[in-house]
Parts: sequence; C-alpha cells; structure tokens
Amino acid sequence: MYFCTRYGLATELPLSQQGINLSQGEAGLPASPLVLYPWRQRAGPSRVKRAWVIPPISVSENHKRIPHLLVQIKSDKQLPGGVIYSIKGLGVDKEPLGIFSIDKFSGKVFLNTMLDREKNDRFRLRAFALDLGGATLEDPTDLEIVVVDQNDNRPLFQQEVFTGHVVEGAVPGTYVLKAEATDADDPDTDNAALRYSIMEQGSAGLFSINETTGEIRTVQVGLDREVVSVYNLTLQVADMSGDGLTTTATAVIYVDDINDNPPEFTKPEFSVEVLENTSGVDIARLLVHDKDLPGSPNWLARFTILEGDPDGAFAIRTDPRTNDGVLSVVKALDHEGRDRFALTVSVQNQNQLHPSAPQATRALAVVRVQVQDVNEAPFFRENPRLASVLEGAPPGTELTTFSASDPDTRQPQALSYSLAYDPADWLLLDSRSGRVQTTRELPRRSPFLQGRWYTAIILASDNADPPRTATGTLSVEILEVNDHGPALLPLAGVVCSEPSKGRGLLLSAVDEDLPPHAEPFHFRLSPQAPQLARNWSLSQLNATHAVLAVLVPVPAGLHSLPLLLSDSGTPRQERAQLLNVSVCPCDEGGSCQASAAAAATAGAGLSFGALMIILSSIILLLSLALLAAVRERCHRRPPHQGLLESSQDDLRDNILNYDEQGGGEEDQGAYDINQLRNPDFFPPPCPRGKQPIRRDAPYSCATPPYPRKLPASPSDIEDFISEGLEAADSDPNVPPYDTALIYDCEGSGSVAGSLSSIVSSLTDGDQDYDYLSEWGPRFRRLADLYGH
Repeated sequence: MYFCTRYGLATELPLSQQGINLSQGEAGLPASPLVLYPWRQRAGPSRVKRAWVIPPISVSENHKRIPHLLVQIKSDKQLPGGVIYSIKGLGVDKEPLGIFSIDKFSGKVFLNTMLDREKNDRFRLRAFALDLGGATLEDPTDLEIVVVDQNDNRPLFQQEVFTGHVVEGAVPGTYVLKAEATDADDPDTDNAALRYSIMEQGSAGLFSINETTGEIRTVQVGLDREVVSVYNLTLQVADMSGDGLTTTATAVIYVDDINDNPPEFTKPEFSVEVLENTSGVDIARLLVHDKDLPGSPNWLARFTILEGDPDGAFAIRTDPRTNDGVLSVVKALDHEGRDRFALTVSVQNQNQLHPSAPQATRALAVVRVQVQDVNEAPFFRENPRLASVLEGAPPGTELTTFSASDPDTRQPQALSYSLAYDPADWLLLDSRSGRVQTTRELPRRSPFLQGRWYTAIILASDNADPPRTATGTLSVEILEVNDHGPALLPLAGVVCSEPSKGRGLLLSAVDEDLPPHAEPFHFRLSPQAPQLARNWSLSQLNATHAVLAVLVPVPAGLHSLPLLLSDSGTPRQERAQLLNVSVCPCDEGGSCQASAAAAATAGAGLSFGALMIILSSIILLLSLALLAAVRERCHRRPPHQGLLESSQDDLRDNILNYDEQGGGEEDQGAYDINQLRNPDFFPPPCPRGKQPIRRDAPYSCATPPYPRKLPASPSDIEDFISEGLEAADSDPNVPPYDTALIYDCEGSGSVAGSLSSIVSSLTDGDQDYDYLSEWGPRFRRLADLYGH
C-alpha cells in the first residue's frame, strides 16, 4: 500500500487486519465512490514487496486553513470491489476527538482543527485498508504527525518580585540572587532561548545580571546601608535569544547592616538632682546617637559606669525602645555623708565593631549628681529599750534615759519627747532629755503587765517644718524582791499524845513571792524555847512541807508551839508562827478518841479553829434571819410601792455583770462612785502581792494598816478594787458575803418574789427554820435551837 502527501510523494504502507465501518467516511466527510486499483499481472516470478519506513508528517501549530489535507493513503491491493480506508488513535477515536479524519474511499487524511504544540507535540495514528467484505487487505501502518512549534508564548518569570540581601560594604562579584524564567515554547528552538537583562537600577549601577542564568551580583564597591538601605531593580527576559517576546519583573535588594558606626553621646556632660534617702528610682536619661539599624544589636547601646561610684549606689540600663541610658539610684543616698557625685559613663554597642569600620575611641560622658537635703526623722539607736526596776521602788525612781539621734547634722534641730502610750500612767518623761522616772510604786501584779514587763511607747520629734517623728518602745521589767516571808498552813491541828500512834501533823507553807524567793521552805522550832526540842520533832518532808510529831508522850490538851519559817530568797525572809496543837489520846489505828479530845479541849479552852467555826455559824444565822425579815416586809408592801418609799436616793434595779473587772459607765450607773472612795467601806485586805501558791488550806493574813490609803488618782481605782477582791478571795476564814449588798423589792413580776421588811418581822415565831436541816449536821443543830 502507498500513501500520497499533498506534495505528490507516495510511500508503500502496510496495514493490519481490523474491522471497519463502511457506512460513511471519517470526520463527517461524504462517502466517495470506491476506487479500485486492479493488480497488475507480470510474466515471470512474483516479486516480494518491502515494508517502508514512513517519516513523520509535520504540520505547524495554529494552522488556520481548516480542514487541511495532510496525506492520502493508497493500497496496491485494490480489488475490483474497492478498498475501505480508516484511521485510529489520539485525535480520532481517543480524546481529544475530531482532530483528524480520513476519507474512507480516497484515503485522504485531513486536519480538522488548529493544533497547540504546548498541549500535544505529536500524534501517532494507525491506518487500515479493508475490502468491501471487511477483510484486511494490508497490515496496519503507523502514521506519525509532528506538530511544528511557533513562537506563540512569552517567557514568564517565576516570581513577580524577587528578594535578595547583601551586606553593606560587599566586594564586587558578591552573589545577591537569581532571577529565573520559563517559556512554554519548544526548548530546542529559538522560541525558548531566553536572555536576561536589567532595565533599571538607578544611577549607581552597583549590580549586574548574567544574561543566560539570571544571577545578579555586585559589580563595584559602595554599598552603604546608612546611605541607601534598599535597591529596586527592573528585570527583563526575552525569547528568540533576546529578540523575541519579553516580560519584566522586579528585584528588591536589601542592604544588611554591619556595625560600622559606634554610638556617641549627644553631649559630653549631664547634670541631675536627687533627694537623699530615695532608692529604686530613675533620675536621668543619657541620650546617644547611632547610625546603624535601629533595634539591631549593631544599634543597641551598652552603658558602663567607669568612675565615681565606689559604693555601687547607681545603676544604668538601656531603654530598648529609644536606646537611651537610664540612670537610677539603687542605694539610698545620704546628704550628710556625701552631697555630690561625678560619674564617668561609657557607651558601646552590644556587637563588636566591624573590621571595616573606622577605629575610634570609646564614647564617654560625665554625669554630675547633686544630692539634695531633706528633713530626716530622728531615730532611737536602741529600739526597743529595756529597763528594769525593783518592785516596791519609790516614786521618782529613774528607769533610763531614752534619747534619740537626729541624722540631719548639717541643720541643727531640737528634739522633744512625749509619751504616746502609758496605759497605767506609771511613767514620767522629761520632754527635753528623754529621762524616764516612775510616778508611783510599781506593783508586781497588775493587768497592765505582760508577765514581768510593762510596755510604753515614746515619741521623739524634731522642730523642722514639717516635723518628723520617731517611735520607740520602752519595756520595763519589774524585778522580784524577796519582801514576804513564808506563812504556815495550817495554824492549828491535832496529834496523838504517844509517839507510836498516828502519823504526826503535816505542815506546809506559802509565800507571796515567786521563785527563786520562795521554796524550798525551812521549818524549825523556835530556839527561844529550847525545851520544845525534848518533846517535839519537826522534820522536813519536801520543799514545801514538814511533819510535826511527838518524841515522848505528851499530856493531852492544847499546846502552842512557836515555829520559825524561812524561804530561799536573797536576802532570806524568816517569819515566826504560832502553831496550836491539840494533843489527844489515840486508838491503835491512830485515830483521836473523841471523848478524850473533847474533855481535853474543854479543859484547855477553845482552839482557834473551833472558835472560827462557831463565829461563822453565828454570822450565817444572822444573815438568814435578815433575809427572812426583808422577804416578809416585801410581801406586806403593795406591789407598786418600793421598799424605801420615803427615800430620795436613786433606786437602780440593774442587772450587773460582775465578771468585768475594768468597770465603766454601766457600773457607775448602778453604784455611787463615792462608795469606792470611802476606805471604811471595804473589809481589810491581805497585803498586796501574789496569789498564794497553795489554796487548799486556810491561812491567816497579817493585820493590814488602817485606815486604807485613798487612791491618788482615778486610774488607781481599779487597783484599789482589785486589792479588796484579792484579799477576799485569798482569805477563806471570812464569811462569803464580803461586800455591801443592797436589797430592793423586785416587784410582782420577779421569779424570786419579794423580801420581807426588816421592821415588819420583830419575832421569830412565824419563821420556819426546818429547811436548815437539809444543809448538814451543823445547821441541823441550828434548826433545833430556833425552830422550836
């Protein structure tokens, strides 16, 4: 089989066996009449045909004359019935469809649309020849169509803007960046042969570009960031080796900074003032100038104080926003110690200077600081101040001189002192010297003491304008004095008359002083009665107790033994005590025989203890009678009438809280304060001092001096009351009613009812004393006496 191009060339084309559609021509062409090429018979042997190599068929892209005849296929095995031609492949029966078609009767192959080489640069088709019955006449033959390129694409830069960096001062030939472009045309033709060029870069002409590779490099010295920091270049690329289509782009080249400019102070000297006693504050800003890139390490300054600050009172730091040096005071300055400073400060960059930078000396500046004087508060060198005084020291005793110092030595000022806190009003302060004295005898026990300490607050003020004040604490320790001898407990007792019976009499002692002025106590018989040692023995049991026993049989009856008791204080206090001992016969168990003891007691007289019991019973009986009389009187009086109808006194039926020792306006509303100023109103107290160590046994107090001294000031009333309460609480031998009681009719609404008037009950005939029998054996005897 042969094919003919439109240029008259013919080539034999082998075809393969495949089916064919005989309905109509390809590509929409009308079916042409079948043209048969009969076989030519030649005499002699038959000739074997060779397969021809078919060269590619070239067609230019963008061909506009459509349809365009590419080639005509001819089969040399044309039968009388005709040949049917067909083609298959990309552009025919494979996407994209309809690009090529064939006339099935003539074998002409047509191009039906414009080609784009950038999409398909060649097509491979297969041609077939069949007879009318569908039988294969030829082997299939490959038909290759090559699309010839045209310069129909501009070159394109890969970026619209290319960015590059180069350090200032770079040497010629330093690589900066590479501009790259592409062209969609055939790279094997001049249509894609690209050339680069710089269209515009300013007047300096510091850069060049390689026309084939697009590399941009420096061509001369002179890059200075401080002069020009950014260069904008206009680039162009053209195909056809620079004569074809063109495209432009921009190259932005940044000049990177190097530290080629040292910082400099804006002026050689700075002056500043600062108040003394201030610290942690900024006092000055040192301005510098640097041409390097702001914010970079080549621009940031670093300040150093070289001279003038031996104590490290100043510090300097860099403000990263402004690059200023910020000078601050880190230690308080003292105007009196030093009133002016001259600081030498240097500045340099955080980065070292570049070797290409001109060598220069380090920038220096002098900062003159003037310390201004302010009025400083005085101060106590010893605060708190400790002082001590012996208890019982007389008023006017000097405790200490609590003086302050004024740090303002260059402006003399006078100091004055005052008491800001003296809760008990015990101290007297000299306002000029600060000398502290006592105003009264300081007690050892008081609610104003914390342990042994009394605390006061003293103020020291100067006379400046405005004045300044210092606060000092004075703590006064009241030292214990051994001013009390031990007291014997009990003062009376019973022992067996025979040494072999009973355990003896256990004696103890108490002392109002505190250790080391109290126990251990020492018990002994009085040396003034040496005969006692022949009949009695007194042995120490422990630090506070001793045992009295008989050495020989002693006659029954009351015996008075003089004893001497001493403490362990310095100096030692000794007290003579009289012990009443009732001696009685005892049974084998050591118990005193009651009848014999009673007879002995009757013969010898009543003991002190028995006498106290009898007196207490009588007082209790009188109190009960008085209460009964008042109750009866209130029952007989009308409910609306008071007990003291004719009295003009202020009757106050208040509920009083007796657990408040401090007193106040509420207490004064219920009682007349004048009663507190009457020393005869209170019962005699025990001597002032500490609580006794033991309170499980009664003891007697020494008779206090009378009359009691009236308080010197209203602030002593509390001590006055406390002494009375202390005396009553410490003496269990007195009756339980140790204060004046005011009785009043509580009215009909009272739960307790009214008390009879004292006047209304003149006889005991209507009184019922049977309830006294429920109070114990002693009161049962009273009920028998008065109830019948």
